[in-house]
Amino acid sequence: VQLQASGGGPVQAGGSLRLSCAASGRIFSDRALGWFRQAPGKEREFVAAISWSDSRLYYADSVKGRFTISRDHARKTVFLQMNALQPADTAVYYCASKTGSPRSMTAMTPAFGSWGQGTQVTVSS
Repeated sequence: VQLQASGGGPVQAGGSLRLSCAASGRIFSDRALGWFRQAPGKEREFVAAISWSDSRLYYADSVKGRFTISRDHARKTVFLQMNALQPADTAVYYCASKTGSPRSMTAMTPAFGSWGQGTQVTVSS
């Protein structure tokens, strides 16, 4: 599966953004899709994931209650609604996909699975 992320941009603290990840190719029912982010000088970290088949969800503690991941089967797109954004959320956001559960994506590394190009999110205070 190939992934194309979009929707990033500048936003003020407290604001919202919605990221989209459009998938091409067949998405098998045992796949999970999710989002990671990488801030300057930091390692890439897991943000959220959703199973393609039954909408099981998993979130990083740092975004629980503020970010919501969802998917649209017909459009083969995964969304990340980000609310109450903070400067600490500033990063390049990547969408990714792998076989397995949403929780299993927390251990995913760039060397494995499918990755889209990043989209920059910049939150100013």
